Amino acid sequence: MTMLTQTGGSFGTSSRPSADRHAGPTHAVGDHLTTIKQIFWFALNVLLAGGVLAGTIALKTLAFVWRLHA
Repeated sequence: MTMLTQTGGSFGTSSRPSADRHAGPTHAVGDHLTTIKQIFWFALNVLLAGGVLAGTIALKTLAFVWRLHA
């Protein structure tokens, strides 16, 4: 709990504003990696949905052929 409280006892402005603490070019890299991850997960979901659809069609075809030749 001590990590969440300020030791100075004041909730005034900080001596080091957040504008001075930016990471520079790492934000652009983080945005780029986030975009790549989103594209990867989208493609994976599309492939999984296609696999489920193909599996369903294969099972229905197998059931139809089995009943047709039985």
